[in-house]
Amino acid sequence: MPHLGAIADDFTGATDLATMLVARGFRTVVAVGVPGGGQDAADVPAEADAVVVALKSRTAPTGQAVAESVAALRALRAAGCERFYFKYCSTFDSTPRGNIGPVADALLDELGAPGTVVVPAFPATGRTVYRARLFVHDDLLDESPMRDHPLTPMRDSHLGRLLAPQTVRAVHRVPHETVRAGAGAVREALDAPQARDALTVVDATTDDDLRTIAAATAHLPLVTGAAGLALGLTGPHGDQESARARATGRGPAAVLSGSASAATRAQVGHARRVLPSRALDPQALRADLEGAVAGLVAFATGCWREDPGRPPLIYATGEETAVPGSADPGAAQLVETALARCATALVAAGARHLLVAGGETSGAVVTALGARTLRIGAPIAPGVAWAHTEAVSDGSAHPVDLALKSGNFGGTDLFTTAWGALS
Repeated sequence: MPHLGAIADDFTGATDLATMLVARGFRTVVAVGVPGGGQDAADVPAEADAVVVALKSRTAPTGQAVAESVAALRALRAAGCERFYFKYCSTFDSTPRGNIGPVADALLDELGAPGTVVVPAFPATGRTVYRARLFVHDDLLDESPMRDHPLTPMRDSHLGRLLAPQTVRAVHRVPHETVRAGAGAVREALDAPQARDALTVVDATTDDDLRTIAAATAHLPLVTGAAGLALGLTGPHGDQESARARATGRGPAAVLSGSASAATRAQVGHARRVLPSRALDPQALRADLEGAVAGLVAFATGCWREDPGRPPLIYATGEETAVPGSADPGAAQLVETALARCATALVAAGARHLLVAGGETSGAVVTALGARTLRIGAPIAPGVAWAHTEAVSDGSAHPVDLALKSGNFGGTDLFTTAWGALS
């Protein structure tokens, strides 16, 4: 029976956290959507130590995000979970009205808990928090490429200022000096009257800081943050290999990239020099979506016949292309739809390994494939791992390995090196 239940606001974030939990000794399953439709725990395997519910709520209307998150919490409690983790992106992707603050408030109210911590730091991926300001590598958040994200442009790096308009609670902070003083000092700060009922932003610049924060918050029924906070958790199984799902085996593969992030654009640029590739054409998609998708699928299957060892790349945004949505607000949704349809057609045609880039794109692909659970397999990069699932296409179930990559994660060569982890 699972003890730890997590709610992630997008699909790449769910696999990101699940990957970390497996590495910490938790047998972890990702439930796609609210388990049991929110009525029971039907989709939660009894042998799991931790369950991560993958929602597509990051950019959903706030009321919808809150309702889905509360429904997920109730299903996790029904499954036996006693401690909870609200997982959002390490770049705090949000709009001025939410959804991080409203969801955190609603989960605390549902649990009857007064307050909790806000810890988006994940140093392994270059995200650190100092003086309550979020850094992306050496840049402040609002000076990083996230400033011009087409869905959640981040125009401030101060987490207190970002969070205050989103929550009915006070926003407090614990400075880095307190974190460096140890878990006891952090817990004392969190138990102080001014922090007890607040959302408290905690500085963290190293993995050791995250371990300190995790130890200091072990008594809290709910923590919130990026996947990095899980570094300080300890699961019941020391052998992480035994908790990992096995790969499907040999079979055709493809890369589907819908992300417009700077990291993914660099990955596309690198992969195009090695892999056969085809760019999406928003005008062609709008004129004849089915025809354009059929052409992309024919391109990919043709690549498999010519050279099965080189996965084809189908991408929305490369180093030379404009960001979808920057000039055409409907283009991003069109890209998601097209890549989701490509995924189902490719699986029906025999694909057994898909690497998908972008949180919104990953959500669209997993939903289109009818996947209900993801079992975490081999890691590829910090925050990215292969996951095994059963996909439904043409009315039949097919075993498929999926790697769901947040747009900002992974090295430049990820699209070409990820396949080695499957062997």
